Amino acid sequence: MDIEVFAHTHLAGRDLLTRPDFPHDLWQEMASAGLFRVGLDPRYGGAGGGYAAIARADAALIGGSGVPGLGSAWASHQMVAHYFIEGFGSDAQRATFLPGLASGEMTASVAISEPGAGAHPKHLTTTAACDGNEYVLDGEKAYITNGPIADLFVILAITAVENGRKRYSMFIVPQHTPGLSRVAMKDIPSLRPALHSGLRLTSCAVPAANRLGPEHRAYETMALPFRDVEDAVGSAGLVAGLRHMLGRLAGSATADDVGELGALAALIGLMSEASNAIVAALDATAKPAREMPALVGIRVLATEMLVRMQRFRDDRGINDDRLLRLFESLETSLGVARMARTARLLRLGEALLKRP
Repeated sequence: MDIEVFAHTHLAGRDLLTRPDFPHDLWQEMASAGLFRVGLDPRYGGAGGGYAAIARADAALIGGSGVPGLGSAWASHQMVAHYFIEGFGSDAQRATFLPGLASGEMTASVAISEPGAGAHPKHLTTTAACDGNEYVLDGEKAYITNGPIADLFVILAITAVENGRKRYSMFIVPQHTPGLSRVAMKDIPSLRPALHSGLRLTSCAVPAANRLGPEHRAYETMALPFRDVEDAVGSAGLVAGLRHMLGRLAGSATADDVGELGALAALIGLMSEASNAIVAALDATAKPAREMPALVGIRVLATEMLVRMQRFRDDRGINDDRLLRLFESLETSLGVARMARTARLLRLGEALLKRP
């Protein structure tokens, strides 16, 4: 099914922002419509299209629903499947896991961050000790998108320490693996219907065949670039959320507002063009857009646009509960990994100071 049509027929007007539970019925409808095939290799049941297809679908879901959390839940699953399993998996791993991920029979999550440590590699403590033909994982992970509904986790863990430096590997861990348990986390209402949980790993043994990608180099080759890839693809959903918001604001505007509405529409159009170019480059090079000024710029401009739209709403006394919840969702989304994005801004500024 065309994703825009799906969004119009299944999402428009549906209340997904206030219910505290996950809409499993909608998730199944998305699977039946083939939405989990988007961007994945056709050899494993996917529909192809890569990152660009995932970005377009994410934008359609958010634009049609006005619910960034829905796009976040869907895109998180697709990115784990496409970036981690398809991008770094062996032929056997792809054949084992991708068909179920593409059909929607399985939901996947990535577990990198830890309580009190975030995703900083110096502070992470989860370990995976090699024991013959197995790895035994111990530790705890936090704020895992789709954690409560996931069938499969991709988990980052320390597998060596060289000259005082931690070295990481990643592992595919099915949900029913002994020693793996979910840890409940505080609900984040502004990100509904996406749910989050922690994980506790206690002598959790997985076959060595479940190690994903390069041994001891998973952080620099997989986990670190993932933030930029995720931001690049997610920029399309961010733009769609702003465009949906502008449409709702326009519904309460007057003829005196056409100049401001036009300016906001033009800026959203600029962001959309930049987002499309970034994702196209990502598909063409298969490399993250790390330090690309346009990627950083979209986030900066989105933050400023949100302030500008809030002022527009407040000045005109627009009272719209769905609009308010959309503001809160986008504010929360922009706050995720704020420190990492601030570091990118500082590096761009420092580069200018170093120029002769």
